[in-house]
Amino acid sequence: MAQRSGSADLPLHGGRVPRWLGDRMTRLGAVMCEAIIHHYGREELLRRLAHPFWFQSFGAVMGMDWHSSGITTSVIGALKRGLAPLSGELGIHVCGGRGAHSRKTPQELAVIGERVGLDGTGLATASRLVAKVDSAAVQDGFDLYLHGFIVTDDGDWVVVQQGMNGDSRVARRYHWLSEGLKSFVDQPHAAIEGANQGEIVNLTDRRADASRKGQLELLQDLGPDRILREFAALERDVTTEPEPEQP
Repeated sequence: MAQRSGSADLPLHGGRVPRWLGDRMTRLGAVMCEAIIHHYGREELLRRLAHPFWFQSFGAVMGMDWHSSGITTSVIGALKRGLAPLSGELGIHVCGGRGAHSRKTPQELAVIGERVGLDGTGLATASRLVAKVDSAAVQDGFDLYLHGFIVTDDGDWVVVQQGMNGDSRVARRYHWLSEGLKSFVDQPHAAIEGANQGEIVNLTDRRADASRKGQLELLQDLGPDRILREFAALERDVTTEPEPEQP
């Protein structure tokens, strides 16, 4: 199953890294990953990529040493380019990316699954669930725009995805690891690190179990359309309630 292993907040910047830097990151990232896999194994590489601080340091060593949201996009892009020619030898595959590339993740996982004998449909389902939890169950004001899914020939995987908050000009990176968790929605976080952005709705907290069950019961009993009608009726009742008479 999957484990949400942590998160990190970064300043939100636009633009792209220079071509020369992207090429160097591609070559250096591939060599570093190859060395880690040969010395410690594929599972250890996934564990390290799932650690927010290690990932940040990894990007800096690769050459992206700005404290910026761009470190996530540049590292995922560099690993996807650099590890693709080595995927058969190392048994590791990088899918997804930023924007339109993130939406191609399920198709890429299906192709990899067919090629190496993995359950591509199951991997695609995991990809969608991870994205859904960080966009809907954790309502912290960040909209996802990057989703990187790294999977091994053994079926183990890590997800690194990132959301942006346009108002505060901050990006937040989320890390998931397919190791050691029984549920996607019940207390999936091993660690959360980042600046306090105020109160949020976190339905993955174990204390929200009653709320999750109540929402499911409402959906089963009423359905989405009737829930919307009931909510609209409540809003009308509130706006039409007469003000109390002044003494």
